[in-house]
Amino acid sequence: MPITAEQITQVTADLYEWSLKKVPDDTKAALARAAPRERNPTGRQTLAIMLKSADAAEHSGHLVCSDVGIPTYSVKIGTRVRFDGPVRQAIVDGFARMAARSDPPILKMVTNPLTHERGHAGKDMPIVSFDVVDGADYMDIVCAPKAMGTGRWEAAQIFVYPTLEQIEAFVLDTVLQCGSQVCPPMVVGVGIGGTFDHAARMAKDAVLRPFGQVNPEPLLEGMEARLLAAINELGFGPMGTGGDTTAMAVHANYAASHGFVPVAVSLNCWINRRTHARIHGDGRVERIE
Repeated sequence: MPITAEQITQVTADLYEWSLKKVPDDTKAALARAAPRERNPTGRQTLAIMLKSADAAEHSGHLVCSDVGIPTYSVKIGTRVRFDGPVRQAIVDGFARMAARSDPPILKMVTNPLTHERGHAGKDMPIVSFDVVDGADYMDIVCAPKAMGTGRWEAAQIFVYPTLEQIEAFVLDTVLQCGSQVCPPMVVGVGIGGTFDHAARMAKDAVLRPFGQVNPEPLLEGMEARLLAAINELGFGPMGTGGDTTAMAVHANYAASHGFVPVAVSLNCWINRRTHARIHGDGRVERIE
């Protein structure tokens, strides 16, 4: 049975709406765990407000944050999947459907970089990356809207044969530069190696990793732990109110590269917007997060 364009359109629309109105369960759990450990009373109170806001938005169907960001989707297509209709256009139509039906209405965040005209549509919108999964009979779609606070402070730099210490210093310096403007506690994704574009892609994928998964690369597992501890010692705290909880997680990916080694840092705010659905070859739609 082929996957239809209408299925892709509807899933695309649903994923974006879910991402704006529901904080992921693992993220709420991380905030709840952080609250009793937070030594700053204001920071502790801020974490409590975040949890209340997350529950209120989910139960009332309202937006967690008015900055809905720009639409970004990561799509993985199984090699056994068949399609009945266009794929890219179906995703474009899905975002347009969500923007038209949204209640409350979403702000116009898609901006022409040359004229600064704003709307719900624009060149290359939504931003979509595609990959394949050998032998799979399904299509995965992940939605992770990119808002101003985190998008403004993401960074990349090209090194030549860097040490682990140099890489970690760059990540920490990036977090220092952004301070509380990313609405912490944040999630930090790191991509190391490959090429410039691939490092950025790995960093974004790292941000989307569910909490609690152990990095299979021991060197990166250690790096993640060191960076998380160092970031939480900076003292920015929840929403910049001061405290021990500046980051919920640091996740890192790597790829083989040349002597030049790109390092990219991607960020997600405390809402940690990411939703994931799978369209199976038999027509079933499975919501994963």
